[in-house]
Amino acid sequence: MASLYTAHQPDEAGTIHYSDEEHGTWQILIARQLAALEGKACDEYQAGLARLDLPRDRIPQLAQINAVLQPATGWSVAAVPALISFDRFFALLANRQFPVATFIRRRDELDYLQEPDIFHEIFGHCAMLTNPAFAHFTHVYGQLGLRAGKEERVFLARLYWFTVEFGLLATADGLRIYGGGILSSIGETAYALGGQPVLQPFDPIEVLRTPYRIDIMQPTYFVLPELGELYRLAEQDIMAMVAEARRLGLRPPRFAPAGGKQAS
Repeated sequence: MASLYTAHQPDEAGTIHYSDEEHGTWQILIARQLAALEGKACDEYQAGLARLDLPRDRIPQLAQINAVLQPATGWSVAAVPALISFDRFFALLANRQFPVATFIRRRDELDYLQEPDIFHEIFGHCAMLTNPAFAHFTHVYGQLGLRAGKEERVFLARLYWFTVEFGLLATADGLRIYGGGILSSIGETAYALGGQPVLQPFDPIEVLRTPYRIDIMQPTYFVLPELGELYRLAEQDIMAMVAEARRLGLRPPRFAPAGGKQAS
């Protein structure tokens, strides 16, 4: 799939220059999403967001994000083109570098964008990367993906999808969001906790067997009992789980296939 966007390149000093309109888009996105997440984001995300102290009036420079992530968990962010290969994606994660495509969506795509832009990557994901359990899991996931075969990567993608992107957390105060795909989406934020989707207790084999589509609201979410479960999962034999999931096969999808294609 070809990207409809072109990422900005940093100058000699490492600074990325954005237009006033692009900064204005960031202002709109962050203001409305902060309001939408009140009482819905998990405490770990809120703590990370406070540490990042993201600007409200402009797109942050990546060096500002690194200045927080590196001392917190040893992670950093890396500027990448709008789309990168799976090899590049896994290699970055394995090196504790989170890829950030340095473009921001157009105003006519404020509510939904298939390609991850800088708002999704920084606002949705970077706060969670200040958390040691989440950061460790993401690092191990990158290492596994780098060594995995093509078919194994298809199964691993579901693990990433239902945790890093669309994970929910059970807390004493009720369900809370930790997945960046929800945290950065105003529509998915309301939908995920609105009572409509199926909520399943987190089971890694079931996660690996569950199809998803990237262009619809998720019909299924998996709920972790606590974020530390991700750390414990990273210490287990995930590739053995992948082998078991492959043996058992996929669950029937809870959605129609896109364009008649096999669900992923």
